[in-house]
Amino acid sequence: MRMPQIMQKFIVHTDGGARGNPGPAALGVVIANEKGEALKKYGEYIGETTNNTAEYQAPIFALKKIKSLWGKDTAKKSEVQVFADSELLVKQMNGEYKIEHSNIQSLFLELWNLKIDFKKVSFTAIPREKNKEADRLVNEALDAQGKAKRLF
Repeated sequence: MRMPQIMQKFIVHTDGGARGNPGPAALGVVIANEKGEALKKYGEYIGETTNNTAEYQAPIFALKKIKSLWGKDTAKKSEVQVFADSELLVKQMNGEYKIEHSNIQSLFLELWNLKIDFKKVSFTAIPREKNKEADRLVNEALDAQGKAKRLF
């Protein structure tokens, strides 16, 4: 007798930001279960780049993390709901905005191709106030990077 396929749902909040545009940048990711309980949180410095690049790097990072932590088989059966406060990212991923910049086109394609590894990936725009934890992780990573630079 075959086991029923268990569908998993991940709720992901992502944010990316650069201080100065371009400038030192970081991403923030909160991966939660369908009840909204945080499973993993990440704040990572990603170098000098633009806000838009950082906003794209965050969901790319999140989908790769889900695949590496829970495995490809789970990913195939999983629905991922990505919440971001970047209207540009969300509207581009939902086909409402054109991609004009070549650096964003490559990130868009990378993210689009990652979606294929999952049962379903949706993108929803939310106001910044509803994305506080991901935003905090971005700022924490940028602050830590700033302190590290001052030490050397």
